[in-house]
Amino acid sequence: MDQISFGTDGWRATLETFTDRRVRMVGQGVATVLQAEHEGGTMAVGYDAREHSRGFAEELARVLCVNGFDVLLPERDCPTPVTAWTVRDRDLAGALVVTASHNPPEYNGVKFVPADGSPAPADVTDRIEANLAEPDPRPESDHGTVEEVDFVGPYVDHALSFVDAELDGLTVAYDAMHGSGRDVTDRLLEAAGADVVRLRCETDPEFGGESPEPSAEKLGGLIERVESGDADLGIANDGDADRIGVATPERGVLDPSLFFAAVYDYLLESESGSAVRTVSTSAIVDRVAEAHGETVAETPVGFKHVAEAMQETDALMGGEESGGFGVRGHLRNKDGVTLALLTAAAAVERPLDARVSALEADHGEVHQDRVSVDCPDERKAEVIADLDGALPEEIAGTAVERVNDVDGFKIFLADGAWLLVRPSGTEPKLRVYAEATSDARVAALLSAGRDLVEPLV
Repeated sequence: MDQISFGTDGWRATLETFTDRRVRMVGQGVATVLQAEHEGGTMAVGYDAREHSRGFAEELARVLCVNGFDVLLPERDCPTPVTAWTVRDRDLAGALVVTASHNPPEYNGVKFVPADGSPAPADVTDRIEANLAEPDPRPESDHGTVEEVDFVGPYVDHALSFVDAELDGLTVAYDAMHGSGRDVTDRLLEAAGADVVRLRCETDPEFGGESPEPSAEKLGGLIERVESGDADLGIANDGDADRIGVATPERGVLDPSLFFAAVYDYLLESESGSAVRTVSTSAIVDRVAEAHGETVAETPVGFKHVAEAMQETDALMGGEESGGFGVRGHLRNKDGVTLALLTAAAAVERPLDARVSALEADHGEVHQDRVSVDCPDERKAEVIADLDGALPEEIAGTAVERVNDVDGFKIFLADGAWLLVRPSGTEPKLRVYAEATSDARVAALLSAGRDLVEPLV
């Protein structure tokens, strides 16, 4: 049990640790917690495209069944947001999703999704961890059933009604990165009228030998299609399609914070509402909000925090710099599928390059990047505590103005730049982020941040 820990987005581990037995214990923990709230009900168990995910999903389904729950399994691997939306649409008790998201193929993981379709808050995952146990079957007469159903079709119909998109004449290059977005995101875009050029939409549980993360260095083929003129817009999803990466003709892969600002600005053309962003996301979102008379709430990293703040503030859009975004009225959860349709709709009205250039003209340029420093999970808390006493009065030649400790340490400098150091919730690493007005300044800040952190690990 000490090997099972829920981070910012579920429990993830390499397959040496992520075993059938431990997965069953998670299933029992979830069943015990839900039984304390209500008797029985129906659960969904989703899974991604990894080699063993379907098998782990079946193990979870069996545990839930012997605890008296009926279980719905999707007919195929499908995006995590599709399963989350299914929970809310069908009024289910919740869902378990077997996925390691963007992690390399040697990982797997499991997420719990509560009845409202949003990420599970910390108090819920803490209770699950406290109730981890071997399966405790009820009498056979009380066992539930398992049914395979189509999760994707109803979701696509909903997305088409939620986003007013007429994409006739738009060519979109779509890169599934061999993940669960294949035949879902591209299907949705085609249904709205787009011509779709498909990349890496074949099944490959090894993801071509790399992690299915939609970052610039892994989307060379998508960038080439857009820059060559073969497509007007490029869209990629990570392994379980809850995140999105976007490529444009002039900018290559668009910085996620600029993407957030552009889509939020587009939504504000026809709606009103605040935004929620994580501490690692650019302040350009705040400038867009202010220009429209709106406000922004800042949260720790992890979409569960974003989702909670979205509910509290009735926010129009929430997001994080890693490419996860949610919108009001659809799902308070990351959804790279519906966001793909929303992005295409925005691009039809005005190309994203033009949108972003206009925002930069109004609010100034922002440049952002991050690096990772290897750090064992058991050292993270101690390193952050040690950092508290090691913060310098200046970084990269500029005075420290103030420090925000909402998640690690976010250090604001006198020139308006900032540096953030925080522990990863999904990997044995510390993250170092920086934002400034030029790439060179960002690089200098990241180097200084690494020099500050590495001696403490």
